[in-house]
Amino acid sequence: MIQVNNLTKIYKTYEKSGNILTDFFNRQYKQVKAVDNISFQLETNTLVGFIGPNGAGKTTTMKMLSGILYPSSGTINVLGYNPFEKKPDFLKQIAFIMGQKNQLLWELPATDSFRLNKEIYEIEDNVYKNTVNELVELLNCQSFLSQPVKTLSLGQRMRLELINSLLHLPKILFLDEPTIGLDIFAQTTIINFIKEYQNRYHSSVLLTSHYMQDVQKLANRIIIVNLGKIIFDGKLMDLIKQFSQEKTVVITLNKPISQDFSLPENIEIDYNYPLLKLKLKKDEINHILSLILKKCEFVDLTIEDESIEEIIKKFFKKTSSNR
Repeated sequence: MIQVNNLTKIYKTYEKSGNILTDFFNRQYKQVKAVDNISFQLETNTLVGFIGPNGAGKTTTMKMLSGILYPSSGTINVLGYNPFEKKPDFLKQIAFIMGQKNQLLWELPATDSFRLNKEIYEIEDNVYKNTVNELVELLNCQSFLSQPVKTLSLGQRMRLELINSLLHLPKILFLDEPTIGLDIFAQTTIINFIKEYQNRYHSSVLLTSHYMQDVQKLANRIIIVNLGKIIFDGKLMDLIKQFSQEKTVVITLNKPISQDFSLPENIEIDYNYPLLKLKLKKDEINHILSLILKKCEFVDLTIEDESIEEIIKKFFKKTSSNR
């Protein structure tokens, strides 16, 4: 579906010297590599998380894959096309959706935008009707279809943006922060929809998100980029197994711990009665818990895995120290 080889994007930026005459007559420029010689491929019917910090090159890469930007060097093949040629047959098979970037007609109901896209993508009447009905049902937005877009909440607008962008049932979806700014309920709706859409229509999806829970729920494979370079490309579970070495134990105490309570010095403890929280290495949980439970009376105990955010932070810390 997508084949990327040695892709690079360089921006030329103007540098001010502080001298007006020098800046006017002898402007100085520097080159910034937003994307630096990356290669990867995306197969049919896959959902890949494309993650990294701000400025890592995620959105620039997606814009080149969709034909919005032209690469400085390297080659891109998407569905057998060169994206920047913007051939109609290519554009009818992709969708690029950016969170909080409005594409609907602001003053009108979303259905007006739907009908406009129907004509742009030359969708047959019966296909259009069936697709709209199916997507509206999946996203549960029947109740506000007839309202002007400007009167809707961000979560409602995002649901309708998805329908508007998917009417032509694209084979490839580029999703750039689709849940940014949404509350937890709207995020859940969008994430569940993306998963169901991908399963139902067997589309390939490249997803960027700063909400690591979104990536964890949707993607088996992740590509991590930093400073324009790919620093990890593989299964999310492999990354978790490698960098998740701790668990958090949360104990709800029945009475305060005694003054003689002690644990090895390397154990990280957060005590605020009635909660006692400990960060423990996986291989020491049984031993430490046996010591604690002999000394403490408790009413509840939970063992929590590290968050995906903490695991990603550890990965970045290690890769940075190895440079």
